[in-house]
Amino acid sequence: MEDRDVVSWNVMIDGYTQHGRPNDAFVLFRKMLKANLKPNEVTLLAVLSACGQLGALESGRWVHSYLKNNGIEINVHVGTALIDMYSTCGSLEDARLVFDKIKNKDIIAWNSMIVGYAMNGFSQEALQLFSDMCGMLLHPTDITFIGLGFFRSMKDEFGIEPKIEHYRCMVNLLGRAGHLKEAYLLVKGMKIAPDPVLWETLLGACRLYGNIGLAEEIVRFLVDHNLANSGTYILLSNIYAATGRWDGVARTRTLMKDSGVQKEPGCSSIEVNNKVHEFLAEQRNIYDDGGGKWGWLKAHGYTPQTDIVLHDIGEIEKEQSLEVHSKKFAIAFGLISTRPGTTIKIFKNLRVCSDCHVVTKLISKITDRRIVVRDQNRFHHFVDGSCLVVITGELYVSISPTRSNSS
Repeated sequence: MEDRDVVSWNVMIDGYTQHGRPNDAFVLFRKMLKANLKPNEVTLLAVLSACGQLGALESGRWVHSYLKNNGIEINVHVGTALIDMYSTCGSLEDARLVFDKIKNKDIIAWNSMIVGYAMNGFSQEALQLFSDMCGMLLHPTDITFIGLGFFRSMKDEFGIEPKIEHYRCMVNLLGRAGHLKEAYLLVKGMKIAPDPVLWETLLGACRLYGNIGLAEEIVRFLVDHNLANSGTYILLSNIYAATGRWDGVARTRTLMKDSGVQKEPGCSSIEVNNKVHEFLAEQRNIYDDGGGKWGWLKAHGYTPQTDIVLHDIGEIEKEQSLEVHSKKFAIAFGLISTRPGTTIKIFKNLRVCSDCHVVTKLISKITDRRIVVRDQNRFHHFVDGSCLVVITGELYVSISPTRSNSS
């Protein structure tokens, strides 16, 4: 196009954002500014969404400053987008400041702040805000309950029929509490069809408690109904490997290959100086401390969680395979690229494995750093050797000590 107006730029930027390409959206936004075109509210809503997807807090703050410096009104729509961005990036203080300044808040703004608190582990604040909202005679919606997990009260007290997201919350809570049978019966008795994410959540609970029989039954169901994905097979392989059943691992690999499913490569990103850096698994040449990449952690009591390695190989080879997880590279880069005491925020495309979880807890204690990790399903806030695990979009808090293998 020879002549591009603001609408043209907006459509392209929003297209990238809506289809999971936030980096491209932000690059295009910078090009738009260089072309001396002034973005409007629509532009900035899309860019804020891209910042949230990337976990690019500093870039999001820059957009916020641009709004204020260019006289763009922070109305309820823009304010809600800012709340979502700050919450997704783990900065609840900034999110609450924006929320408090919004005039004539609608239910969407209240929901965004409640869910923001819930997904970051601020349970009391989420409950208090829910109470405040009800006190102002605002009727909660289904999104409100995704944030809070008040399952039974939805229909009985508020006349809201639970959706798939609410069932995910309940299955996650029941599964992590060890009530696998109840979780399984809940899924089987649903009025709506369970989706792959829900089944994968239940599979994760089976791995946590070593319930091989139930895991196999779930996988058979998913395969028979063409709902299995790479995560399905990896979780089942993890369960087999943890118990030394290498025949089961081999069968699962064969089943995965025959089904044409490929494992998604691990990728972790971190924002430093307004630039997002991405790391892939197996990048062995990133750093080496001379005594083994994580030798200094062993001196502080770290024991590699080799039971999660899906190969029947020696212990040394298993340890080496654990060293090249993308999340470890991102943390290492954060440690050497930021000032002491700075919070490190990592975004990972897959679930955090138990070894990375143990390593991150130990690093947070040794370096006196707060490390926030958002993975495929949840936020992890690592502080002084402990982890505040928050299931994304739910009210669930669990403090686990450094010695635990569980995430």
